[in-house]
Amino acid sequence: MLFNSLEFIIFFPIIVAAYFALNHKYRWILLLLASYYFYMCWNYKYIVLIITSTVIDYISGILIYKSKKQKIRTLFLLASLCTNLGLLFFFKYFNFFGNTVNSIFDKFNIFYHVTAYHFLLPVGISFYTFQTLSYTIDVYRKQKEPEYHFGRFALYVSFFPQLVAGPIERSTNLLPQFYKTFKFDYERVKTGILLMCWGFFKKVVIADRLAEYVNLVYNHPTQYEGLQNAIATFFFSFQIYCDFSGYSDIAIGAALILGYKLMTNFRRPYLAANIREFWQRWHISLSTWFRDYVYIPLGGNRVAKWRWYYNLFMTFLISGLWHGADWTFVIWGALHGFYLIFAIWITKIREKTNHFLGLDRVPVFYRIIQIIITFILVYFSWIFFRANSLSDAFLIISKTFKISGGDILNLFHFKIDFLISFLCIILLLIIEVTEEAAQLYDRMKKLIRPVKWAILILLIIIVFVLGVWEEADFLYFQF
Repeated sequence: MLFNSLEFIIFFPIIVAAYFALNHKYRWILLLLASYYFYMCWNYKYIVLIITSTVIDYISGILIYKSKKQKIRTLFLLASLCTNLGLLFFFKYFNFFGNTVNSIFDKFNIFYHVTAYHFLLPVGISFYTFQTLSYTIDVYRKQKEPEYHFGRFALYVSFFPQLVAGPIERSTNLLPQFYKTFKFDYERVKTGILLMCWGFFKKVVIADRLAEYVNLVYNHPTQYEGLQNAIATFFFSFQIYCDFSGYSDIAIGAALILGYKLMTNFRRPYLAANIREFWQRWHISLSTWFRDYVYIPLGGNRVAKWRWYYNLFMTFLISGLWHGADWTFVIWGALHGFYLIFAIWITKIREKTNHFLGLDRVPVFYRIIQIIITFILVYFSWIFFRANSLSDAFLIISKTFKISGGDILNLFHFKIDFLISFLCIILLLIIEVTEEAAQLYDRMKKLIRPVKWAILILLIIIVFVLGVWEEADFLYFQF
């Protein structure tokens, strides 16, 4: 079931009404059944995978906590890791590694091929496996006691607002909320609806409109040149941001209506002044997951400098692979690792240069320059993220920098849509810059009720009038 579908528009109000009508003791049952139904709308067979992860991690968490012998605790942790990562590997990465092995064998004339399996990738498997893994690891580290109520633990793994594309919640935040009693609160519900509408605006008005042009170029890279490629990548930069952050806004808003607070997943990433800050603003739930469960266990920055660089690079390399089973995603992750390491390496040189040029005496101007440079670096990496293959990526790069005098409007069948796309991006940037500088959202809370309702109604009208209502999948469903 898609958020941007008629089914969800009917489904969600029914669940909300039933939720507040039920006694608190039984709400978890409603939400668990709703979550399983929500997921089975894609493919009912794959609910077995979620239940398998749930059962294994529920048992592992309790046995890890109760076991006094370190070997036993480690054994049950490995059981959880092998189950979750094994399922993830088989469904998402088996064919990728099989094809890689086959290519190596072919080069050495070894006549053996790993068999490929053509399964439909389970929606959200990368998200819910990471979410349940964080629970088991936290119990193993003695940072959390296990959850003994199987139903509420199952709900933590499958909570429908954030089940298929995050935010990747921590058990320390979400699980305790399932024990709280939430009453219908007008202000909270209104805030949740506003956040959902903002998410729909980013998804159906901006992202899905930009997708038409992005897909046209990236699916036919040999047919377009120069500015056409540059504009398509520029559009994709905002398509993926609005698509993914739009999902997060809808998920957070839906959960908030029910009373639950999910973690912030995006915080205006294209206003970041460096790559490190970008990752503190982009897909925050994933970047903090990799920090806590990959980067720090590798040693973090409390090691020799060369090892610190290695830890950073490997974390981003794994992050790239998490996003997709293709070398394009590996290179995308490697690029961000290189960006960060290079920025650390030239820190002193950059500081001396800025001081010599006097840029440190005009901080606003200097930050604008930093934001532009950071966006260009991220923009370049998106080419690999979106390209259908490595050869397509290099072809698009080679053509992007060959600016021709051709009519770029030949790319677009409807000039008005092309104009609306740019206007939507400009509007988004104005809103985000205002929010960054003047806390626009907090100021809106202080407006009188009629004005707030007028803004909400206007936003709903814009979404329905300008939205591309074709029930397009969210991009991160494929990861």
